[in-house]
Amino acid sequence: MLLDRYEYEVGVPFHQYDFYSDGPKGRIRKAVLYTFIGTRDGTDYYNLGFGDYNEDQKTVNDLSVSNNEDRDKILATVAITTLEFTSHFPDCKIVAAGSTPARTRLYQMGVAKYYKEISEMFDIQGLTAEKGWQSFKGGVNYLALLVSRK
Repeated sequence: MLLDRYEYEVGVPFHQYDFYSDGPKGRIRKAVLYTFIGTRDGTDYYNLGFGDYNEDQKTVNDLSVSNNEDRDKILATVAITTLEFTSHFPDCKIVAAGSTPARTRLYQMGVAKYYKEISEMFDIQGLTAEKGWQSFKGGVNYLALLVSRK
């Protein structure tokens, strides 16, 4: 799966990935953060956070809407950071949920679109209120996704 993506810089120790979105709204710094949540049954869990990076405040705004006309390139960049992160922490699980239900749905649509390729490298589960965690299926609205390296 060779998707158009941005080059990124890796923060030590592989928990932050920074890149720039380039489009009609200008050059916007983005950051992907993998934050340790805790350990359960011997497995480390991390939250995947993503958004615009505020240089002055040194924070990530996951509610910002850039509309820089490069959504797919941004999502591909975030996805490739997951591949790199799990190459350094192969036994972890990553929880990913958008800051809004619409963003979570957007992530699900990206996974569904490339599910065949993604599922060769990752096990993917989706969380529903009714059934809890279950194997990912396209067309199902999930509250969050859970990703682990095969």
